[in-house]
Amino acid sequence: MKSPASDSTRRVAVIDIGSNSIKLLVAATGGHGLPVELFRQTEETRIGTGIGDKARHGLREDAIRAALQAIRNLLAAAAPHEPGATAIVATSAVRDAPNRSAFAAAVECETGVPLRILSGADEARYIGLGIRCDPVLRETHAFYLFDLGGGSLECLAFHEGEAVAVISLDLGCVRLMERFLPDPARPLAPAIEAAVRDEVARNLTSAFAFPLPTASPVVVTGGTAAVARALLPVLTGETTPPETIALPAWRKLRARLGQESLADRLAWTHLPPNRADVIPTAMIILEEVARLAGVESFRHSFFNLRFGLARELLAGPV
Repeated sequence: MKSPASDSTRRVAVIDIGSNSIKLLVAATGGHGLPVELFRQTEETRIGTGIGDKARHGLREDAIRAALQAIRNLLAAAAPHEPGATAIVATSAVRDAPNRSAFAAAVECETGVPLRILSGADEARYIGLGIRCDPVLRETHAFYLFDLGGGSLECLAFHEGEAVAVISLDLGCVRLMERFLPDPARPLAPAIEAAVRDEVARNLTSAFAFPLPTASPVVVTGGTAAVARALLPVLTGETTPPETIALPAWRKLRARLGQESLADRLAWTHLPPNRADVIPTAMIILEEVARLAGVESFRHSFFNLRFGLARELLAGPV
């Protein structure tokens, strides 16, 4: 997917170190001055292992080594596109880690690029910038956005095209899986599902007035929604993964995955192996969001944090 640079086109690279995976976006300036994707790649490296432990001791050494290798791989993948600027950022798993400064120093030593550890508010703000790059949502003046990561859930309300509420909550799927599931290899017990739902409801109802206005669509971003969208045709018989996901189909898929063992889930096509343990918990979180919001469908968008960062980089000198 090489796209050689030219003097007339700006290109930037963004590497996003999430709790569950590390992702690269290479983007260029497109229409309306907004970024368009040239290349993307994901390294499935769960640096957030242990994030659900309230007495967490920090990022594990093996996770740090794997993350550094993943970052090297992604920088090598970006190089043929000749980006004029590169940003490396980290979110919930790193910002919550006691040894985050040592990790940041290791990243800069390995790459020469300073690691920027985003606050929850910054993470949500960049997600808001990114979602406005979605051609469909640029014309949608009021909507709600929920971005589910491994460590946190970012919640945004848009009115007249501007984010009027930006909230980050410790409701990430890896965090809640580790907190509530004693054995992720087993099918999900009803009591555990109820505990996850209660945790989500308790935190979300203090952040938003639910249900949400019926005229305001709900948009979801993040790896869980992308994976679930890819899996849904197995159950629905559709040939193309749907942009708008109906909650009845979502519930059916969530129930089936939750009833299976980890070994059974690993046999699913389009389900990355390192997401097979966390996918039932993750789907419960977003299903509970939809229930509280009072909606029976939500729209999935691929425009996310990385697009927001690319948008900022492209607006400055490159």
